[in-house]
Amino acid sequence: MKITSIKGFADIFPGEVESWQLVEAKARQVFHAYNFAEIRIPILEKTELFSRSIGETSDIVEKEMYTFEDRDSRAGETVESTKLTLRPEGTAGVVRAYVEAEMYKVEPVRKLYYMGPMFRRERPQKGRMRQFHQIGAEALGRGDPFVDAEILLLLHDFFSAVGLTEPSLQINSLGCSECRPQYRQKLLAFLQHHEQSLCGNCQRRIDRNPLRALDCKEAGCIETTKDAPSIVDSLCAQCREHFATVQRLLSATEVRFALNPRMVRGLDYYCRTTFEWTTGLLGSQSAVAAGGRYDALVEQLGGPAIPGVGFAMGVERLTMLLRLQESAAANGPSLFIVWLGDKARDWAFPAMHRLRRAGVSVEMEGEARSMKSQMRRADKLKAVSVLIVGENELTQGTAALRDMASKQQRGVNLKNIEAELVVRKAN
Repeated sequence: MKITSIKGFADIFPGEVESWQLVEAKARQVFHAYNFAEIRIPILEKTELFSRSIGETSDIVEKEMYTFEDRDSRAGETVESTKLTLRPEGTAGVVRAYVEAEMYKVEPVRKLYYMGPMFRRERPQKGRMRQFHQIGAEALGRGDPFVDAEILLLLHDFFSAVGLTEPSLQINSLGCSECRPQYRQKLLAFLQHHEQSLCGNCQRRIDRNPLRALDCKEAGCIETTKDAPSIVDSLCAQCREHFATVQRLLSATEVRFALNPRMVRGLDYYCRTTFEWTTGLLGSQSAVAAGGRYDALVEQLGGPAIPGVGFAMGVERLTMLLRLQESAAANGPSLFIVWLGDKARDWAFPAMHRLRRAGVSVEMEGEARSMKSQMRRADKLKAVSVLIVGENELTQGTAALRDMASKQQRGVNLKNIEAELVVRKAN
């Protein structure tokens, strides 16, 4: 019987992996330029980490988390079980690690990034899997609007680095603990007046978290809340100044953005600046990267009152966009050695090994085949160049190096082949 993969858990095959590698490499490059350091956090965490940080009323906690009981079994003992959850997002784990390791005692300002799989039990569809991958960053220890703008500039530079021009930026402010409660009451009164037009989920959560109605994707809720009061009109003086500074800094650095007062994000810990980078090329899965400020989360998870701001971007959606824009075409080996005769094969095999040790990607056939057959194989592998070696080439000490794109070829000295190809790779 053939065993198949789990629904919503996908294999990533050669041809796709190259796009992932491009995204990861460019992300590391940009993060380094912005002085972010990598952190690697566990895939499993205690369930309470997410229920406390994300929010009991969120869709993630209520319906989407992969949670199970973990019990120690020792003879003759009853051991209390612990609920564990496959991480549905990365921010809570990074903040937990920051607090648990007391990183703030050495230096409270930390800029951290992570990469890896996340898990949510949603209905699999284009751009949304049950195991999905995120690249995210968290800037902890600064509450000023300049770091908010810096995070947005980092994302802008990353999209430029991978060649994506389509995602557009939407921003909003969710206020703070001083001004948001007043807005909450205004919104609650509006929603209660229109309660019968809301979906069942929003009706059930209306008293506990009315802001979720603005984030609901049901058509009836979108229509009902289009005239709801805007949170931007209820910001306190400090939040207005913070948000105005973020907008001014984006304008000064020529980053285009649009205000979206309906954007509240799906997680409870957000405050002040929130944002999404969206695309119109992936249907309903429009968000490519999203995040915001979370000034109370560190304290909420047992640390001191330290502010933070961060984001996560979906790798699956990024690679889909790259393929649509044809910016990440898969490349084959740098060199394919075509050998003709046993002596040429015996020369080619150790030469291939030396080149690989020097960092050059090389392939060759192991069985005797015609030159035409080997050239077809090189073309199928999308080799950048082909080195053609036979007994005459070995005797003369030179061989033809053919560029597979331009079809031009030139003679190279076989004694210096490693040095020449390593220099060519570096350039």
